[in-house]
Amino acid sequence: MKLEVRSTTVLAVLKDGKLALAADGQVTVGDAVFKHGAEKVRLVAGGRAAAGFAGGAADALALLERLEAKIEAHPGQVRRAAVELAREWRTDRMLRRLEAMLLLADTASVLVVSGNGDVIEPDDGIAAVGSGGSYALAAARALARHTSLSAEAIAREALSIAAEICIYTNAEIKVVTLP
Repeated sequence: MKLEVRSTTVLAVLKDGKLALAADGQVTVGDAVFKHGAEKVRLVAGGRAAAGFAGGAADALALLERLEAKIEAHPGQVRRAAVELAREWRTDRMLRRLEAMLLLADTASVLVVSGNGDVIEPDDGIAAVGSGGSYALAAARALARHTSLSAEAIAREALSIAAEICIYTNAEIKVVTLP
């Protein structure tokens, strides 16, 4: 019997030149919660960018290693590193099997990177991936449009709202920020 590992919720909010990348901490396998405080967001590129993942943890960690290598090969060019990673992810025989989605961001842009070769930059600087992504995205957009909250406050509150709705998302929220 194969146990299905459920996704998570990762949200990026870019507002007023400040970035907040947040994720819940829940790891669910089958119908059981295995961990409450997993860390799914981190600073990359020597602290100049942030990355978060949803999907299989081992797959995402392998992708994050590749991403770091791409960022080192293209210093200061987060978009270029994302495109190079997406290209390799789509064309490499082994990488194609990896099941994860990445959010990569700096204070200039937010990017969603997938194994289909997608590198998508949202119009409003807000993006989310994972099973609770739609809930967090809707909440973050509403908060950004109708409040004066900071990027970090929006990310925390939107994830908290998603945790109230999505059973695969918890309220153990970790946030990384960039000025």
